[in-house]
Amino acid sequence: MEFKDKVLTCRDCGAEFVFTVGEQEFYAEKGFQHEPVRCRDCRMARKRQRNDGPREMYPVVCSACGKDTEVPFKPREDRPVYCRECFEAQKSSWGA
Repeated sequence: MEFKDKVLTCRDCGAEFVFTVGEQEFYAEKGFQHEPVRCRDCRMARKRQRNDGPREMYPVVCSACGKDTEVPFKPREDRPVYCRECFEAQKSSWGA
């Protein structure tokens, strides 16, 4: 597939920005399905905003060992949640 630079419009600020051939190749290599919707400045601002201050943590009981722990996402009832140690053990078994 041959790529060409594309001019896109930022969802947040409305400015035009270039989605370069190199960026398009990177997106294709990673299997990303969608083009970026924000310019670089707005992406950076959004990232800074997410990283400001402490993350909200949710108390849970590890599905594997029963230890009380906290996770940075709201758990769903239909999915297991693991403490860091059990998650790392599970993750290593997924790669095998």
